[in-house]
Amino acid sequence: MKKIIAMLLALVMVFALCACGDSKAPEQPAEAPAEAPADAPADAPAENGAKDLKVGFIFLHDENSTYDLNFINAAKSACAALGFSEDQFIFRTNIPEGQECYDAACELADAGCSIIFADSFGHEDFMIQAAKEFPDVQFCHSTGVRAHTEGLPNYHNAFASIYEGRYLAGIAAGMKLNEMIEAGEFTAEEAKIGYIGAFTYAEVVSGYTSFYLGARSVCPSVTMDVTFTGSWYDETAEKEAANKLIEGGCKLISQHADSMGAPTACETAGVPNVSYNGSTVDACPNTFIVSSRIDWTPYYLYVINAVMNDEEIASDWTGDLSTGSVVLTEVNEKAAAEGTAQAIADAKAKLESGELHVFDTSAFTVDGKNLDSYLADVDSDAAFEHETEVISDGYFHESEFRSAPYFDIQIDGITLLDTKG
Repeated sequence: MKKIIAMLLALVMVFALCACGDSKAPEQPAEAPAEAPADAPADAPAENGAKDLKVGFIFLHDENSTYDLNFINAAKSACAALGFSEDQFIFRTNIPEGQECYDAACELADAGCSIIFADSFGHEDFMIQAAKEFPDVQFCHSTGVRAHTEGLPNYHNAFASIYEGRYLAGIAAGMKLNEMIEAGEFTAEEAKIGYIGAFTYAEVVSGYTSFYLGARSVCPSVTMDVTFTGSWYDETAEKEAANKLIEGGCKLISQHADSMGAPTACETAGVPNVSYNGSTVDACPNTFIVSSRIDWTPYYLYVINAVMNDEEIASDWTGDLSTGSVVLTEVNEKAAAEGTAQAIADAKAKLESGELHVFDTSAFTVDGKNLDSYLADVDSDAAFEHETEVISDGYFHESEFRSAPYFDIQIDGITLLDTKG
């Protein structure tokens, strides 16, 4: 079945150009989120209801946002794979994280949609509100945190272990730094990278930390400056942030923000860039190295097939490298260091086998000390005050007690320049 999925997704997946999460867990361990089934049904849809099923999609922005474009392409891929006609899916773009989301969800339900997906963290309250009003419609929310505590049978969260993809992208960054050091462009002590985050959410913290750890795994002297824009999509702010980091001595830039601001600033300055949510090689042929992203196609296929087959949908679903939910673009050999693709492949195999863990506690310190314990709030609900121990077997277990990230630790080697958002 895995081979069937891989073949199918290879035909329908489109590389494209992530919004959001938070974090702390129990004396009684929290129930782990359902992992994405390795054999999630991607073959021919069930006969019952396939022709009559209608699916709605709510997107925070439109194709101009790399984040939303990634979701839009996944939605198109899933619908194409299932043989849906154009009248079987409805897209609603530029839906803010407010009452507009509730209104859009209700309109989609009234239009006959049996499944409604939303793509941004701030949509959650309004999706839950709509789910309570339409109990016969399945509401599926990417990047949310409350499905496993709300207990609604028709409300579901999903995420993926994107921190693993960012770690792999960080390896590419570290190798580029080594190449520039060897070429005499700067010394090992000057190996500093910059990172542009949207908000200070745990998802962003998890992302920039995993990226940094990947870079440091091959370039031990690297440090990182992080700045925040306070917005998921602000091309001007992201470009200014990139320029600020470059002026501050950063030799390579990455980001968790959704416009082309940072990549184009890097191309203009001639500074290497590791992008997010898809390749920017067309606009930045000389500086783009690689990009990681979540491919939402497997999740969309899983949910739609579950509804068509009258099967239960996991309340909290986690995709990973093995399910094709965490992917990297092709390495741009023009900008990358020699051997980058092979180094990524080697590390990916170790992550999948369990030989390597991104948040291995021997690989980082906090105030000069290694962590052997950390209590994380994985419920993220005022009504739930449980705390779960998330460090065991020598590593921080990210995205295992719920799908959305909860790693919110500030480790040594990373400097926060501001905390907008």
